[in-house]
Amino acid sequence: MLGEDCVWRREPLPDTALAGLTRKFELPADGGKGPVYVSLTVTVHRDTTAARRDMAVSLEEALRCPEQRLNATDRVRGLYSRADEFTDGRNSIADDNLVESGEYLVDGDDTALPFDWFKYRLGPVTVAATGRIGAGRNEEETTAVSQDVAKGVGFTAAEVDRLAKEGAR
Repeated sequence: MLGEDCVWRREPLPDTALAGLTRKFELPADGGKGPVYVSLTVTVHRDTTAARRDMAVSLEEALRCPEQRLNATDRVRGLYSRADEFTDGRNSIADDNLVESGEYLVDGDDTALPFDWFKYRLGPVTVAATGRIGAGRNEEETTAVSQDVAKGVGFTAAEVDRLAKEGAR
């Protein structure tokens, strides 16, 4: 949860959510290229209205906190969000989605690095992923990593959609 002080904290799920699962992944530093950190979260909300509210809050957080503290050493800044609820830019599986971009910094290092966040909603389920791309990667590599994170959210959303359809039968 993002606090009023713009610091992310681990807190129990709100009453509007039934379950949440987060997995973290790391592509280790190698050959002068910094690590890539990816976090993927799936949240099942009580109903579609709660999931839509969660999406709206997520969109507003970048406005409220354009600089956010992720943990004891990392922060993001210059955040901007874009929602593609009813446009051609929207993922074909999701009911709505948003993208947030900015820069992340590690305390003690002045190098600003790319930060991307993608979030999709399918009915009462939200799927979100962040990508923090380490130093030493050229623009082509950075774009490829960002696209891979976005694809991962899409694949996860597609699996949620497939499982929901199977369960509905």
